[in-house]
Amino acid sequence: MSSASSLARAGRWLLDSGIQEPSGGVARFYRSEIGRNKPVSAEITGYAASALVYLFQVTGDEVYLERARKTARFLIDRVWDADLQIFPFEYPSPSPESLHHAYFFDCGIIIRGLLAVWRHTREPQLLDIARTAAHGMIAAFRAGGDYHPIIDLLSKQPLQRTEQWSRTPGCYQLKAALAWWDLADATGDKALRDAYLDMMNSALLTHAGYLPGAEDKYVVMDRLHPYCYFLEGLTPLLDRAECAKAYIQGIYSVSRYLREIAPSFVRSDVYAQLLRARIYGAAAVGINVGAAAEEADALTGFQAEGDDPRIDGGFFFGRRDGEMSPHVNPVSTVFALQALEMWREFQAKSGTQAEGNPPCRKMLI
Repeated sequence: MSSASSLARAGRWLLDSGIQEPSGGVARFYRSEIGRNKPVSAEITGYAASALVYLFQVTGDEVYLERARKTARFLIDRVWDADLQIFPFEYPSPSPESLHHAYFFDCGIIIRGLLAVWRHTREPQLLDIARTAAHGMIAAFRAGGDYHPIIDLLSKQPLQRTEQWSRTPGCYQLKAALAWWDLADATGDKALRDAYLDMMNSALLTHAGYLPGAEDKYVVMDRLHPYCYFLEGLTPLLDRAECAKAYIQGIYSVSRYLREIAPSFVRSDVYAQLLRARIYGAAAVGINVGAAAEEADALTGFQAEGDDPRIDGGFFFGRRDGEMSPHVNPVSTVFALQALEMWREFQAKSGTQAEGNPPCRKMLI
């Protein structure tokens, strides 16, 4: 199957599978074994906004931009809490399946989704809410030397931290802070730029201890996913020696653990994130083309095929003990479609050209 066909099928899955509700909200994932979506997630809706804009940029098909606008409107009209100046975890919030919580990481992803749409529509409200949310995010989650991963929105108090990666602070939060860097670029807001740089410096000091982070190989595989977020968070500053060094070390570590653990358990999003990281870093740190080709080939094996439009074109979450997960996952899908398209574009250029012209960093989903 060609990469162009893969991209088109993944795009149609986002549009037509029902993973996005008529309201514009996007479900966390589709459970193919029971034929049901999980509840709408504000974070996943933010990723979808960025992905739909990316698909518009690649294909020129206006339907993607129109759907991106709808996705952004859902986020600012229904999810955004203007009083708290924050985005709750799910919609509605609270719900029978979700308490009234907010995640630091999710807020950054949502803001980046709004910015992706704003760059094409120039709707002032999108930029205004994104900037307000960024400052609200810093105020609500700041914890002295780091940022709380989760807060309760009724009390505005942090939840107890645990060993689970999403419930503890860490270098992975740097991807959320990319929202501050991008907003500073769009608005000239120096405070947001400085906040990103502070987190970047902290992440550089702590990232080396993030992997493996556990003895259980399944837990290690799960941790590769957020560690790749750290690499993504470094992309604006790969011209700095300390950032380039960490990036090279990080790619090596993720690649090694991925290949060691994959026969037992592997996540498709890790393949996609590692492949994107290689391509984004090619100009600054070089690229192992052979390893990238292996990762691209492995990634294509997770795209669902079939007559059922609820799964066809989407990407499964992963494979464990030889069995494919039944979860067709929006994040896995948007990371994979971007990684494979970037790889296609990279291969279409000569080696020198490809390494000298990295993809636009602002397009990173």
